[in-house]
Amino acid sequence: MRILHIANFYGPKSGGIRTTLHELGAGYIAKGHEFIYIVPGTGLYCEDTPDGRKITVPSIELPFSGGYRIIRNNSYIKKLIITLAPDVLEVSDRFTLTRIGEWASKRKIKTVVFSHETLVGLVENYFPFPMTALIDWHNRRLAKRFNFVIATTSFAAREFERLSIQNLVRIPLGVDLERFSPSRRDEALRTQLLRGSEVLLVHCGRMSREKHPARSLETLELLLKRGVNARLIYVGIGPLFKRLRGQAKDLPVTFLGYIADRDRLADILASADVSLAPGPIETFCLAALESLASGTPVVASSTSAVGEFLLLDAPEPVGAIAENNPKSFADSILKVLSYRQRNRNLSALCQHQAENFPWSSTISLMLTLHGEESTKPANRLRAA
Repeated sequence: MRILHIANFYGPKSGGIRTTLHELGAGYIAKGHEFIYIVPGTGLYCEDTPDGRKITVPSIELPFSGGYRIIRNNSYIKKLIITLAPDVLEVSDRFTLTRIGEWASKRKIKTVVFSHETLVGLVENYFPFPMTALIDWHNRRLAKRFNFVIATTSFAAREFERLSIQNLVRIPLGVDLERFSPSRRDEALRTQLLRGSEVLLVHCGRMSREKHPARSLETLELLLKRGVNARLIYVGIGPLFKRLRGQAKDLPVTFLGYIADRDRLADILASADVSLAPGPIETFCLAALESLASGTPVVASSTSAVGEFLLLDAPEPVGAIAENNPKSFADSILKVLSYRQRNRNLSALCQHQAENFPWSSTISLMLTLHGEESTKPANRLRAA
């Protein structure tokens, strides 16, 4: 099977979409399929990678996005699709590439679109007034243009379920369980990162408005006032990077920027005490799942999807949620730190929860959706 994936917002320093494409590609290839992905760049390039054939096409850089780009010419993309003749077309963009889904479906190419964002959340984040009718119209149109809409969590599916969209399917993303592990905890690295502090907090994610990265910094300030000797590590880059560095002046905060070395990232996550995910509209948050796989509990926004992974109703949760304010986040961090002191098995519990989300399962479910017969029941593949 030849699978073609087209994605915007992919770049050298992008996070979740980049990881998702690479993991899907490597997984499809391991199953004997061909994978090609088209992404935005500064010109036309083609190269073979371990994750498939990568085609970079001319694109436009979005202002104030911190380097995000979108493909410039959809007509050229259609010509590429005709030339490549895929059996399946996957799209990671619910805005500028949707017409390509409709066009491909008319040519008998199976099509799926990933809903990586919640449109309801984006609108609430950027506009002061409700736009329910427009959101519903867009989501209905999106679903009509593709054979399937993929939501990765119940949270991501909600705005489609409200409209009774029939071709909605829930397929969770995965985590690299070999790379991210509690075994990578490095006490020497931890001491180096702490710089004399006692509690190590890590925030891993893009520094952009909709992700509210400043909330981690504001939470740190409250914890310091409460007598908690903590240091915050930021991993990531984005349009708010310089502003946050200015706000963090004279505070125990370290900015590591974007870390391309995934092994080093895994070492850092495994060496932290708590991972913070303050983004209020995260539809999955790979960094949170990578933290759990590393044995590190997560404190996340109560309005995001992350709470779905934290076993909040279980006797032994692997994190906590907080309201979208620094006080609530500080309270939840203290709760998790206290629980960590009482339960020496917390790291193992975090890892065990992450083990429910291997990339191999995601790949199998995607291939089943694409029409490949499976010998095992895909119990996580279901209409949302």
